[in-house]
Amino acid sequence: MLVYQDLLTGDELLSDSFPYKEIENGILWEVEGKWVTVGAVDVNIGANPSAEEGGEDEGVDDSTQKVVDIVDTFRLQEQPTYDKKGFIAYIKKYIKLLTPKLSEEDQAVFKKGIEGATKFLLPRLSDFQFFVGEGMHDDSTLVFAYYKEGSTNPTFLYFAHGLKEVKC
Repeated sequence: MLVYQDLLTGDELLSDSFPYKEIENGILWEVEGKWVTVGAVDVNIGANPSAEEGGEDEGVDDSTQKVVDIVDTFRLQEQPTYDKKGFIAYIKKYIKLLTPKLSEEDQAVFKKGIEGATKFLLPRLSDFQFFVGEGMHDDSTLVFAYYKEGSTNPTFLYFAHGLKEVKC
């Protein structure tokens, strides 16, 4: 199994269990999330609860919760929204932090494509939910989530160069 960690913080953000599609010349990865139900599971073990003391399911929490699989699996933390000015400031800082961690070849590809990716993201800022890894570091790579037209499941966008592949 492959896990993709935030290159800046080491937080796990994605795994190969969630297939991705490269967009914006490979600068962004697009990943489809799904709403799933987590929580109590009803297991019938064949016992007759009325024949035992109490008759109630003592100590069992039957609550369930709907969560987005990617957010739940990697414990992504939602962040406040960005306006255009704040987002551009984030991108400038992100480029400055990420570029030295990339190989020369990756630096060239990243620098060439980040402007196009930023232009792709800017008009969609109001549609995004913003997430970072579990550690909630100030210098984390942002993960963007939005709903495509007509979809009930969110789509996530990752900066491909901000991820480090780790074999587990």
